[in-house]
Amino acid sequence: MLLATTTVEDVDRFLKVFGTAGADKRALHGSKGSTVFRDPTEENRMWVVFEWDKEGWANFVSDPEVPPVLKDAGHLSKPQAASLLGRYQA
Repeated sequence: MLLATTTVEDVDRFLKVFGTAGADKRALHGSKGSTVFRDPTEENRMWVVFEWDKEGWANFVSDPEVPPVLKDAGHLSKPQAASLLGRYQA
Protein backbone atom coordinates (compact mmCIF):
# COMPACT_ATOMS: atom_id res chain seq x y z
CA MET A 1 0.00 0.00 0.00
CA LEU A 2 1.18 3.51 -0.83
CA LEU A 3 -0.25 6.97 -0.13
CA ALA A 4 0.52 9.79 -2.57
CA THR A 5 -0.60 13.39 -2.96
CA THR A 6 -0.67 15.93 -5.76
CA THR A 7 -2.39 19.16 -6.72
CA VAL A 8 -4.40 19.53 -9.91
CA GLU A 9 -5.90 22.28 -12.06
CA ASP A 10 -9.35 20.72 -12.33
CA VAL A 11 -10.63 17.76 -10.33
CA ASP A 12 -12.97 16.43 -13.04
CA ARG A 13 -10.19 16.54 -15.63
CA PHE A 14 -7.84 14.78 -13.22
CA LEU A 15 -10.34 12.02 -12.46
CA LYS A 16 -11.08 11.43 -16.14
CA VAL A 17 -7.41 10.93 -17.06
CA PHE A 18 -6.61 9.15 -13.77
CA GLY A 19 -9.31 6.57 -14.54
CA THR A 20 -8.28 5.98 -18.17
CA ALA A 21 -4.77 6.65 -19.52
CA GLY A 22 -3.36 6.99 -16.01
CA ALA A 23 -4.87 3.66 -14.94
CA ASP A 24 -3.44 1.92 -18.00
CA LYS A 25 0.04 3.26 -17.32
CA ARG A 26 -0.12 2.43 -13.58
CA ALA A 27 -1.24 -1.13 -14.37
CA LEU A 28 1.83 -1.58 -16.58
CA HIS A 29 3.93 -0.85 -13.50
CA GLY A 30 2.08 -3.25 -11.22
CA SER A 31 -0.57 -1.11 -9.54
CA LYS A 32 -3.50 -3.27 -8.48
CA GLY A 33 -5.90 -0.40 -7.80
CA SER A 34 -6.40 2.92 -6.08
CA THR A 35 -8.79 5.00 -4.02
CA VAL A 36 -8.89 8.78 -4.56
CA PHE A 37 -9.69 11.34 -1.84
CA ARG A 38 -10.04 15.11 -2.07
CA ASP A 39 -8.32 17.10 0.68
CA PRO A 40 -10.99 18.70 2.91
CA THR A 41 -9.13 22.01 3.23
CA GLU A 42 -7.43 22.33 -0.16
CA GLU A 43 -9.93 21.61 -2.95
CA ASN A 44 -7.35 20.94 -5.68
CA ARG A 45 -5.22 18.56 -3.56
CA MET A 46 -5.80 14.87 -4.17
CA TRP A 47 -4.76 12.03 -1.87
CA VAL A 48 -4.58 8.57 -3.42
CA VAL A 49 -4.17 5.23 -1.68
CA PHE A 50 -2.61 2.76 -4.11
CA GLU A 51 -2.39 -1.01 -3.94
CA TRP A 52 1.19 -0.81 -5.15
CA ASP A 53 4.70 -1.56 -3.95
CA LYS A 54 7.57 0.93 -3.75
CA GLU A 55 9.39 -0.62 -6.71
CA GLY A 56 6.36 -0.30 -9.00
CA TRP A 57 5.83 3.31 -7.87
CA ALA A 58 9.50 4.13 -8.52
CA ASN A 59 9.29 2.61 -12.00
CA PHE A 60 6.10 4.55 -12.72
CA VAL A 61 7.43 7.96 -11.69
CA SER A 62 10.67 7.41 -13.66
CA ASP A 63 8.88 6.22 -16.84
CA PRO A 64 9.50 8.83 -19.58
CA GLU A 65 5.96 8.27 -20.92
CA VAL A 66 4.34 9.34 -17.61
CA PRO A 67 4.93 13.15 -17.68
CA PRO A 68 2.63 13.69 -20.70
CA VAL A 69 -0.12 11.71 -18.91
CA LEU A 70 0.34 13.86 -15.79
CA LYS A 71 0.18 16.99 -17.95
CA ASP A 72 -3.03 15.79 -19.60
CA ALA A 73 -4.50 15.21 -16.13
CA GLY A 74 -3.68 18.78 -15.13
CA HIS A 75 -1.18 18.10 -12.36
CA LEU A 76 0.22 21.29 -10.82
CA SER A 77 2.83 19.39 -8.84
CA LYS A 78 4.65 16.10 -9.21
CA PRO A 79 2.92 13.33 -7.25
CA GLN A 80 4.72 12.66 -3.98
CA ALA A 81 4.56 9.47 -1.91
CA ALA A 82 4.02 9.88 1.82
CA SER A 83 6.40 8.18 4.25
CA LEU A 84 4.92 5.28 6.19
CA LEU A 85 5.77 5.72 9.86
CA GLY A 86 4.04 2.71 11.38
CA ARG A 87 1.09 0.31 11.47
CA TYR A 88 -1.05 -0.26 14.53
CA GLN A 89 -3.86 -2.51 15.71
CA ALA A 90 -7.29 -0.92 15.93
